[in-house]
Amino acid sequence: MSRQPHEDHEDEDNHDTHDPDRDPDRDTDPRPATPRRLLLTTAALAPLLAALGAPPARAESPDPPPAPVKGGGHRHEPVQPVTTTVADWRPVARALGRPGSMSGDKAYHTRFPRGDLDVVSYGVPVSTGLALGSHVAFVRYADGNVLVMGDLTVTEGELQEVTDVLQAHGIEQTALHKHLLAHSPDVWWTHVHGHGPDPVVLARGLRAALDRTASPPAEPTRFRELPGLDTDGIDAALGMKGANDGGVYKATFARREVIIEGGMALPRGLGAISAFIFQPLGDGKAALNGDVVLVAEEVQKVIKILRAGGIGLVELHNHGLREEPRLFFIHLWAVGDAVALARALRRAVDASNVIAVQRERGTE
Repeated sequence: MSRQPHEDHEDEDNHDTHDPDRDPDRDTDPRPATPRRLLLTTAALAPLLAALGAPPARAESPDPPPAPVKGGGHRHEPVQPVTTTVADWRPVARALGRPGSMSGDKAYHTRFPRGDLDVVSYGVPVSTGLALGSHVAFVRYADGNVLVMGDLTVTEGELQEVTDVLQAHGIEQTALHKHLLAHSPDVWWTHVHGHGPDPVVLARGLRAALDRTASPPAEPTRFRELPGLDTDGIDAALGMKGANDGGVYKATFARREVIIEGGMALPRGLGAISAFIFQPLGDGKAALNGDVVLVAEEVQKVIKILRAGGIGLVELHNHGLREEPRLFFIHLWAVGDAVALARALRRAVDASNVIAVQRERGTE
């Protein structure tokens, strides 16, 4: 029978190192002698050490050291996106009922502007380009599967039915929130995520959900002036060249890190963009809407920067469920001098790990 830990036998402690029959130069036992009292003490202290966050001491570990982690800190090498063209996505365009465009050479992007909505926030009529657009993006991967991500703009009356339809088609909701502060009528934004081998199946699910909304048919993009907006001053403040996007001025910055979503590497900018949108109000003023993409360590500093620059906070939340590194988005709102607002945004950009991006769009 083995002795229990409380049976302390002084004669079994290895205190006496003198053995007349032992030659220390011929000792062949490779294991170091460990006093039994030390073992008993270690066992007794193990719960205390665990509570303090320190692992109990042990002579050796039978487990091999962990293998190096590949993929920039991720457990497995992520699946990579592949290059596609607009022509590759024609079946998706038919299923969605409108043409899309390439954002870079990997993401196929389709917009669904809510030109049917007349939304007012703090007395400002909100243009479609400022905040009222749904959009989805498709990406094909080296393993043959397709990822779709996007953000749908829905009224409060449409929200629950749209959710039910998306769920029935296997498309996840990864966020539900506001992009505007007090506004009328009530509008919500729901982020969507789908994954599978057939992009047309995913597109049909999205189309079924969008058909539950009053989203109007596709219209040709019209050039609209930016009256009274100092775009050169905005560019100088932000340190990049923005673009007229249907009557609003837009600047975008993408996270520098490779973002991994469910084991898939996202093309730069997909789901990881800081977007700043200026709607001209005349005399150099603008309504500002958009969001800043951050990792946890950047959030509090950027909140302070935005508030010091007179920019209001709308939401702080996640857009995804499984991305690595974990991303947080601060949605923002302000009305004021556009260049002054851009200077405040530049300080927020400098406090986050992003890079300016220029989007080249090509349609069929």
